[in-house]
Amino acid sequence: MVLIDTSVWIVLFRDKTGNEKQKLSSFIRNQDVVLTRFNQLELLQGCKDEHEWSLLYEYLLSQEYLETKESTWAGAARIYFELRRAGKTVRSPIDCCIAQLSLENDVPLLHRDSDFEIIASIRPLRHININN
Repeated sequence: MVLIDTSVWIVLFRDKTGNEKQKLSSFIRNQDVVLTRFNQLELLQGCKDEHEWSLLYEYLLSQEYLETKESTWAGAARIYFELRRAGKTVRSPIDCCIAQLSLENDVPLLHRDSDFEIIASIRPLRHININN
């Protein structure tokens, strides 16, 4: 199983060449793909128009999600807190939530977002930046 971050989905959806799909396929191979509700939120809020919203909403309904638990919220807040105390900053607390879900479920995270590199400096986040 692999969690795919919004940063990967955005590039994939914009790719007209098929190169990104091929690149993503090489990373996930035959693994099941999961998302978080945070990814759903980020993807839907970026839709250009009603038609794109409808298509994406229908697609996302068919996906599997890692769901939050009560402990997810405190865990994500703790990540943000510890980063700040270490003098490190992430752009989005949502990335702390996504990282926490990855950690809680022991699922590797595919991304294109430097926030996860920063989070991995204080947590044992299994992650792959597919830009590298």
